[in-house]
Amino acid sequence: MDKKKPEADQLNSGDRIVVTVKRLGINGEGIGYYRRKAVFVPGALPDEVVKAEVVRAQPKHIEAKLLGIEKRSPHRTAPVCPVYERCGGCQLQHLAMAGQLEGKMEIVRESFARYAGIGQPPLRPMAGMADPWGYRHKAQLQAGVLRGSTVLGLYSPASRRLVDIAGCPVQQPDINRAADAIRGIVEELGIPPYREKEKTGLLRTVAIRRSSYTGELQVTFVLAEDRLPQEERLIGAVTSRLPDVVQIAANIQPRNTPLVFGERTRVLWGKPYIEERLGELSFRLSPRAFFQINPSQAAVLYDYAKEAAALTGVERVVDAYCGTGTIALWLAPQAAEVRGIEEVAEAVRDARENAAYNGIRNARFFRGKAEELLPAWVGEGYRPDVIVADPPRAGCDRQFLTAVLRVRPRRFVYVSCNPATLAKDCKVLLDGGYALEWIQPVDMFPQTAHVECCVLLIRK
Repeated sequence: MDKKKPEADQLNSGDRIVVTVKRLGINGEGIGYYRRKAVFVPGALPDEVVKAEVVRAQPKHIEAKLLGIEKRSPHRTAPVCPVYERCGGCQLQHLAMAGQLEGKMEIVRESFARYAGIGQPPLRPMAGMADPWGYRHKAQLQAGVLRGSTVLGLYSPASRRLVDIAGCPVQQPDINRAADAIRGIVEELGIPPYREKEKTGLLRTVAIRRSSYTGELQVTFVLAEDRLPQEERLIGAVTSRLPDVVQIAANIQPRNTPLVFGERTRVLWGKPYIEERLGELSFRLSPRAFFQINPSQAAVLYDYAKEAAALTGVERVVDAYCGTGTIALWLAPQAAEVRGIEEVAEAVRDARENAAYNGIRNARFFRGKAEELLPAWVGEGYRPDVIVADPPRAGCDRQFLTAVLRVRPRRFVYVSCNPATLAKDCKVLLDGGYALEWIQPVDMFPQTAHVECCVLLIRK
């Protein structure tokens, strides 16, 4: 007689179950159900039937490990990268591109169904890339030692195990070549990687950025102390082997923290910045300046924001989380006035410099919180026609959304990197008198589970 299958609430670590996978989760894992309880299985794909081992049984869900595939997805494919399963930088290389795009669309649909109560959201087709490889124009590579040799790589997920990602297929090829050369130079000169446990060594991270406009490279060494032995030999070796490098900088990060960069940066050699271009706009990027790592798709995303804003030249626009001003400057030529709001002083300075560099005089940038500045401006008689928000993954501050509902702009344009918080925030605006016109997903980071969206909400 067959052994009775355990109930979902009786499962223990090590139990084996069979799961039919329905969709992708927000982190790229397969999600199915066992006895009506959600099961998260990394590596499983929609429409697959898989054998899985329970890792952790929680009150509302089960976390499991993929053991085998009984029914295989037609979209399953062999990952291109040899360290894909150890690196963690990508989550979907085992899913063909058509499956990736549909899976990300479903992530957005599910988020709006779950958090906004909209079963059939006005979702446009995904804007994908013609070539979904070699698109990352910036790398931040941790330095370490593996088998006695210096390596530059990434930490494996939820660990401090360094993975050598030489030749990474989603990095721009010139960045891979530069990383390989710099790794060799650092080892030749005996510059020791920092060891966190022992608190010894010097080199924490090597950041490399390539301009898609000029092809120039910017190299920043992140150091645990403000010293760099053999500095002149290092500069000479980098510039002779990598003629595209136009700036070499050192950033000092003395603290053990998830933040890559410290507060102090000094240029060791070359230009004070590199130049990047989006459409007709030029941007000067210092070592710590934020800029989209996929410039071609960033232009696609910002064009959707421009479409949503529907500017005619007479509107007043507020960019509430403006960062270094990319979206604000993208919209400024079609607006009467743009005001950008940003909490980080360095980003505000970069935004002002970029506006001046591009000859844009109708964009001003203010340091502060949108939920404080918006009501103050309204009190002075200023009312924006359009508000744009591109917040961090945690979404918009609730006080900011409350301020938006008080100001009641005709159009609200939401640019999001997290469908879950996007849907939650949209629910607040929908309940406050706005209508959801359309959602445009953009595949900003192919081979990963991330999906960007541009959303248009109109005041009813």
